[in-house]
Amino acid sequence: MKKRYSIPLVIIGVMVLLNVLARFCRPFADFYASRIFPHISAAISFVTGVFPFSLGEMLTVAAVILAVTGIPLFIILIIFGKNRRRKTAAFAGTLFLWILCYVTVTETMNCFIMYQCTPLAERYFPNSHEHTDDEILELYGMLVDKCNSLSKQVPRDENDRFMLTCDFQTEAKKAMKRAGGIYPQLKGYYPNAKPIQFSYFMSQTYISGIYLPYTVEANYNDDMVRTELPFTVCHELCHLKGFIQEDEANFLAYIAATGSDNVEFRYAGYIAALEYVDSALYNNGMYFSAMDYPMSDQVINDMNCFLPDNYWEDNAEKEIIPTEAVSEASETFLDTNIKFNGREEGIRTYSLVVQLLLDYYYP
Repeated sequence: MKKRYSIPLVIIGVMVLLNVLARFCRPFADFYASRIFPHISAAISFVTGVFPFSLGEMLTVAAVILAVTGIPLFIILIIFGKNRRRKTAAFAGTLFLWILCYVTVTETMNCFIMYQCTPLAERYFPNSHEHTDDEILELYGMLVDKCNSLSKQVPRDENDRFMLTCDFQTEAKKAMKRAGGIYPQLKGYYPNAKPIQFSYFMSQTYISGIYLPYTVEANYNDDMVRTELPFTVCHELCHLKGFIQEDEANFLAYIAATGSDNVEFRYAGYIAALEYVDSALYNNGMYFSAMDYPMSDQVINDMNCFLPDNYWEDNAEKEIIPTEAVSEASETFLDTNIKFNGREEGIRTYSLVVQLLLDYYYP
């Protein structure tokens, strides 16, 4: 077999073995996530951080263009280029194998292995147990009190909505490094998070942030309301430190944001946690019990607000694919990807941050 085929195939084979090893040998995954990946992450994110735009987003766009134009072109050349069919097939096969190799390597080394690590709850909350309704109501009440108090201290616009006025990139990195004093894996270098240029498409998926393992970049939806930004950026930066599980990244983002010395970050962190706990109470039929802890009008104004008012109407001309179709496809992809990596809960893992918050406050 020629080297142009054998080399990428061997590399892909090694990546498959590493995935199998990580799945059946948790100490290997733990060692890799805590001792090896931080150096890989710091080096790659430092290089990709030189670009002010999301390099991963550009690669994704390039991949789509290549697929849309390359496949028809390949078919045309095979049909009409009778004398060059073998060379055309060889070139296309080589290109495909090396692209597959790149994706396999980056997904394995920068994502998949970390899915097999010891759960954060086992590492830091060894006495985790089934929590009572009283505990979740107490947690809810505490979060409401914090939000009510901080809502009076943060900047607000003419509609009495929260305004983010601080340098959120600097504050996010400071908050993450401070959280590293409690959770050492969070220590080290952090790049700036990057806005996604195709944020309207990202809004259609109802995703606020995304970690791209093939460039090790933390990205955020630049169209969402700024109440969501501090928590989202901290969440994505957690992925750069090997915390791939969504509930764990949510929990650590909460710890980082609420531990910040910036009041805007603290408020945004408590609001994000309150949204998850509020949803958990509703889903468990405890919403009427939560009425004992009234929110201020300002908190209600800032709660569960992902996009600006009239966003869809103001951006209707940008819609190419129906939002419902994009949202369903995105949810299916995320759910499948998480389940593929060993979490049966799938997309529900985001909301399992409530369990970690209960473990943290009621050990």
